[in-house]
Amino acid sequence: MVDSTATNARFALGSASGGVGVAESDQPAAPKMSAHDVHVFYGETHAVDGVTLNISTHQVTALIGPSGCGKSTFLRCFNRMNDDIAGCRVEGTIELDGEPIWDMDVVELRARVGMVFQKPNPFPMSIEANVLYGVRLHGLARRRSELGDIVEKSLRSAGLWEEVADRLGTPANRLSGGQQQRLCIARALAVEPEVILMDEPCSALDPIATAKIEELIEELRGDYAIAIVTHNLQQAARVSQQTAFLHMGHLIEVGPTSDIFTKPRQQKTSDYITGRYG
Repeated sequence: MVDSTATNARFALGSASGGVGVAESDQPAAPKMSAHDVHVFYGETHAVDGVTLNISTHQVTALIGPSGCGKSTFLRCFNRMNDDIAGCRVEGTIELDGEPIWDMDVVELRARVGMVFQKPNPFPMSIEANVLYGVRLHGLARRRSELGDIVEKSLRSAGLWEEVADRLGTPANRLSGGQQQRLCIARALAVEPEVILMDEPCSALDPIATAKIEELIEELRGDYAIAIVTHNLQQAARVSQQTAFLHMGHLIEVGPTSDIFTKPRQQKTSDYITGRYG
């Protein structure tokens, strides 16, 4: 069983996107966002301990590690989602294009750094209204024709337009789970973010819907910097160019996905990749 996990993960590296992702992972990329010595506390609990990590445009960075290791907590630091949690304290430096995010208006930051959550969370309104929610909140369009263009562009970018074009007024909760997750991605894309954070975006989806989301991630990385938290090692191998392994709040190792899965430098990383724990 252990050997099968490792073999499948390594096979996924060679087969993902025809091997393109692995080759590109070795190319240097300038960071879009940089986290330096980030600590997160929930009261007295030290959940993230001194993590330093860059997220680059045209790359998917996968955060992997056992449950409770701090992956999602760290991911939420990038758009200050932890600000909304009582008793949570974040220390360290996080920059977007070299500017500290603590100096930014949080609403503006979250428009530039979009978030897709573990479970699809469409609002209780129509498909069209879901896509336009952030656009209207930020006043990004003034004419009806602009709104229509944004809806179509966003849904096309999320691979959903052909499926819903003739029923934009339908309540979003009538869509399938996979369609709802792509709608949430379209909603994030509508405000033209620069970074997309994804927290276990496929964990509630079936294999077919998961495959569509993974294909979409590969397409989106051409225009965005993407960070994804996933428990699925094969998924991390398929979709990412950089992988960071966290354990008990510490960043154990980060590097090109091909290296992390085939020649990790740290024994803890090797033990996790090969299924000895997790």
